[in-house]
Amino acid sequence: MSITDVGVTLPRRKRPLAANGALGMAIFVFTEIMLFSGFISAFAIVRGSALPGMWPPLGQPRLPLERTALNTAALLASGVVLAIGGRRFREVGAAAASRWIDAALMLGTLFVLAQGAEWVGLLRQGLTITSSQLGSFFYVIVGAHALHAVAAIICLGWSAVLLRRGTLTASRLGAVEVFWYFVVLMWPILYAIVYR
Repeated sequence: MSITDVGVTLPRRKRPLAANGALGMAIFVFTEIMLFSGFISAFAIVRGSALPGMWPPLGQPRLPLERTALNTAALLASGVVLAIGGRRFREVGAAAASRWIDAALMLGTLFVLAQGAEWVGLLRQGLTITSSQLGSFFYVIVGAHALHAVAAIICLGWSAVLLRRGTLTASRLGAVEVFWYFVVLMWPILYAIVYR
């Protein structure tokens, strides 16, 4: 005898608002936003307390605005490309998403490599983590973002492998997308605050 035989009907399960993977990643991303908020607040306080005309500190190089703007464009483009790839994956299928996810991965890797080259140049010019408060904050804030970007690239690469194997699920891709969008959208905020 089943429950329906006795006249009891169970409520239909509602479709979840977000996939479990994406929801879990969103909770993680929220904690990371708090981390970066703390970094930004501390940086703003230190920069605001500097004497007029004394920021950046004397003897420290200016941060490369133009070159970093190009890196930023590559990162933002990777977010757009991944959004297209994710949509194609959900609406059309894995084959339609492959080149978009690969392109997002390449653009993200380009961003990280270009930022690494920027760091090497700044180190050669004397900006180190111990050279000044600017150096300390720059390497902690931008370095934390770089670690997140590298982790997100690894996750994106893992998604590309799963896509080729035919085992990528919407939940897994959703989690990777949330993490990547965090990396992509956090960067312009950091760029606007730290590089000015």
